Amino acid sequence: MTATVPPTPSDDPIPDPAGRVELPPGATLTDSRFVNDDLLPVPLARRRWTTYNFTALWVGMAHNIPSWLLASGLVALGMDWKQAVLTIALANVIVLAPMLLTGHAGPKYGIPFPVLARASFGLRGANLPAMIRAGVACAWFGIQTWIGGQGIFVLLGKVFGGWAEAAEVGGQPWTLWVCFVLFWALELAIIHRGMETLRRFENWAAPFVIVGALVLLAWIGHKAGGLGPLLDQPSRLGWGADFWPVFFPSLMGMIAFWSTLSLNIPDFTRFGAGQRAQIWGQTLGLPTTMTLFALLSVFVTSGSQAVYGAPVWDPVALAARTDNVFGLLFALVTVLVATISVNIAANVVSPAYDLANLAPRLISFRTGALITGVVGVLIMPWKLTETPELYIFTWLGLVGGLLGTVAGILIADYWLVRRTVLDLPGLYTPGGRYWYTSGWNLRAVAAFLLGGVLAVGGSHSAPGKGPFPEDGLIPFLKPLADYGWAVGLAASLVVYAALMAGHRRG
Repeated sequence: MTATVPPTPSDDPIPDPAGRVELPPGATLTDSRFVNDDLLPVPLARRRWTTYNFTALWVGMAHNIPSWLLASGLVALGMDWKQAVLTIALANVIVLAPMLLTGHAGPKYGIPFPVLARASFGLRGANLPAMIRAGVACAWFGIQTWIGGQGIFVLLGKVFGGWAEAAEVGGQPWTLWVCFVLFWALELAIIHRGMETLRRFENWAAPFVIVGALVLLAWIGHKAGGLGPLLDQPSRLGWGADFWPVFFPSLMGMIAFWSTLSLNIPDFTRFGAGQRAQIWGQTLGLPTTMTLFALLSVFVTSGSQAVYGAPVWDPVALAARTDNVFGLLFALVTVLVATISVNIAANVVSPAYDLANLAPRLISFRTGALITGVVGVLIMPWKLTETPELYIFTWLGLVGGLLGTVAGILIADYWLVRRTVLDLPGLYTPGGRYWYTSGWNLRAVAAFLLGGVLAVGGSHSAPGKGPFPEDGLIPFLKPLADYGWAVGLAASLVVYAALMAGHRRG
């Protein structure tokens, strides 16, 4: 590729009756520092994802082992099942709002998240939020792959026997490492075939996983002769002074579970047939599915308490209790499909685009996916899920605070500053409208730094429970730490909008 040829007045983007915009035929965007085929706007003819496609995407992503375990993590912290389900349901209604706001740019302009971020952060500055998002996604990819590999290990061990007694390597049976690596390779093989393959996979994976969860509920319900006593167990926290200090950081943690997608949802909505498809698809798919899955988790676990005398929260461990080979194989396939559907969509697509944005000349979407897979192993994901405190408060809380800060800037820029009007060629043109100061919008960087400090500066851990000081990294900000995502989003949104007031729009 060669130097960019700036668009002439006749090269204005072409809108259609639905308000979607595409580059005009013959438009020349060839600067390889900022352009490759994966980052260019999706042509209108290829924007054909429907409401069902987006709903299926969310059903496939929400039905996975970590989201099943969210309710168990909250109950382990002292909530009863009603409080846990309420927390999860409320969090997903809240996170749906930024999801729809940032997702709007996808169907309208056909652009992925890192290109949308160029409008606010600048053509070069967009790499700052993109790399933060990519780093989080790589960690999530590793976590999901580890959990999926564990599921395969447990279920195959029941089918063949003797796997758990294999010689240990690095503190784990070598057979577990084999399952982890094979599962990792299978995921990358699917994403290597591209986004259209992902769309087709999600279309059938979503109903299959729902059926699998309902089969698990029917099986445990039959064995229990009804649901067990877990539903009647009172909260250890009550609804008073002991509840709220746990509720708010837990709510922020549940929001953080999908706050990653609230940034890079344009990576998917850019293929949407229109705004109606992405709005209804996400609304029908996200909060309803997550709430249903939390309820299924609680109901199935209550049945396990009646059958085995103790609650079994892990669906893989529960499925492994059966001696039926067909049942074990069905559970194995369900775990495979469920984990692949969320991990590829939520944790590979985004960093693949983000890394391509970092060096378009060298990194394609497929190369970015491979890099994601390697980094996801190097972060040692088995360490991040050791305790509920580490998983919900430290990992999810810290991630949520930083990603909320980026979301606030994107929303303020797209909706308040530009009123959803973008210069499409300018998003790829150095020296143009979004070049700012040598490719960086210093106003966005300032808003990110301020919002980020407010959101995570007070991060703290109970003695012996995490990596932060008991009084917080910045002690006077400790009261804000439990509300990290909301603080980061609100602070960066207000600061960015104020800094950009009077700056030229477009």
